[in-house]
Amino acid sequence: VQLVESGGGLVQPGGSLRLACAASGFTFGRVDMHWVRQAPGKGPEWVSRINTGGSITYYAGSVKGRFTISRDNAKNRLYLQMNSLQPEDTAVYYCARDCSGSSPVRCTYRGQGTQVTVSS
Repeated sequence: VQLVESGGGLVQPGGSLRLACAASGFTFGRVDMHWVRQAPGKGPEWVSRINTGGSITYYAGSVKGRFTISRDNAKNRLYLQMNSLQPEDTAVYYCARDCSGSSPVRCTYRGQGTQVTVSS
């Protein structure tokens, strides 16, 4: 299993970023996928989940209405569109699978992460 995130960076409050995750080593279209994040000094926090077909999505209350998870099974890609970013969204964001719990979340597989920093 390999998960490689990209798309992080520095953004001002109110700005947007789109994260991507390239998955390989397993049948991507048969697995629910997650985004989780870890802020400095805090434990890992579950952010969002999407079912295999992409028709059912779930969000943590702190991001609902601002973040959108999606997937492209033909390309083995997972995405997270993040709008109206706030300083409290600053964290390393991970693409993950086989997760349980919310805060802290535990995932069997996750990528190396991509840093998102929201600051003016």
